[in-house]
Amino acid sequence: MGQQSVVSPAEDKAMARAIELAARGLGTTSPNPVVGCVLLDAGGVVVGEGFHAYAGGPHAEIVALAQAGERAKGGTAVVTLEPCNHTGRTGPCSEALIHAGISRVIIAVADPNPVAVGGAERLIAAGVDVLMGVRASEAEEGNIAWLTSVRRGRPFVIWKCASTLDGRAAASDGTSMWITSEASRMDVHRLRGTVDAVMVGIGTILADDPRLTTRDLRTGSLAIRQPLRVVIDSEGRTPSHARVRDGAAPTLIATVATYGKGSDDRVDLRAVLTELHNRGIRSVLLEGGPKLAGAFLAAGMVDRIVYYIAPKLLGDGPAALVGAGVTTITEAMDLEVLDVDRVGPDLRLTARLRVGN
Repeated sequence: MGQQSVVSPAEDKAMARAIELAARGLGTTSPNPVVGCVLLDAGGVVVGEGFHAYAGGPHAEIVALAQAGERAKGGTAVVTLEPCNHTGRTGPCSEALIHAGISRVIIAVADPNPVAVGGAERLIAAGVDVLMGVRASEAEEGNIAWLTSVRRGRPFVIWKCASTLDGRAAASDGTSMWITSEASRMDVHRLRGTVDAVMVGIGTILADDPRLTTRDLRTGSLAIRQPLRVVIDSEGRTPSHARVRDGAAPTLIATVATYGKGSDDRVDLRAVLTELHNRGIRSVLLEGGPKLAGAFLAAGMVDRIVYYIAPKLLGDGPAALVGAGVTTITEAMDLEVLDVDRVGPDLRLTARLRVGN
C-alpha cells in the first residue's frame, strides 16, 4: 500500500506493544473499539504511547501524539486499528497524524465501520506511507468483540459454563454452589469486567438468585463499572425481590411482551441482541442456564466458549447444556480449542465453533 512494504524489527515490536496497550481498554470503550498506538521517531525510538480508555475520551493516536510532541514529526505511527476518518465526539485521527508530520503509519486491522472508514486513503492522499496487516490476527483477536459486533450487527456472545468433569451443572438435588473453586469464580468476575452485559435465563434467577455484578470476592466490594444485567424471562416471572433488581447495576428484563416470540414460543433472542446492539452493547457474557445456552447455540449465536471444568464427579444431576439442536453424532458441534489453562484446581477451556457449524 505504501513505499516501504517490509516492517522493521522496531516496528513489529511496537505493534506488539500497541496490541498490549489496546487490551487496557477492554470493558470501558463500548460502543467504541479498543485501540493501541505507539509512536516512533525518525530513528525508530519510541516517543509516545496511548490507548483508547473510554468512549468519548481521546483516541489512542491523540494520546500518543500528545506524549510525543514535536518528536513525532517525521516519525512512524504504529496502530492496531485503521485511524478514523470522521468527526464524532473527537476529531479524525488521520488528520491529527498528518498535522503532526507523521511520515509512515503501520496498521494492523482495517476499520470495518462504514462511518469511520477511509483513514488509510486519507493518509496516502497526504503523502504518508501506509502499511496494512502487521500482526493482524493478534490485533483482531484483541478487538474481536467490537469487530464482530460491527460486522454482524449484534453483540459478540461468550458462553461461560461451569461443570464437573462428567458435565453436570448441579447435583441431583439441585445444589450447584459451588461446583468450581474460588479461583475460578474470581476469574469469572474478571471476565465480567471485560464485557458490556451479563445474561441469564429465568431458571437461573429462580434457582440461584444471582446478583450478576462484578466484584472483588475477597472484600465483597463492587467494581466501579458494572455490566448491564439481562434476564431472559418469557413470562415476566422475575420476583420483585430478586437480587438482579437491587440497583447495584442496570438491569433489563426481556419478556415476550416486549421482544416477541422466537421459533420456540419464548423470547426472540435475536430481537434482544439487536436491542442490545442498538444500546451500544458490543459484548455479552451468557452465564446460564443450560436451556438458554442451548437456544443460543442452536441459533448459531455463540462466538466464544469459556468452560470451567471442576475435578469432581457427580454421576447424576442436570447437564450443563440442553436443547442445542443436536440429535445424532454427525450433527455434533465441532470446536476449535484456543486455550487450556489451570485456574486453581480447575481447568479453563476457551474455544470457538469451527467454521461450517
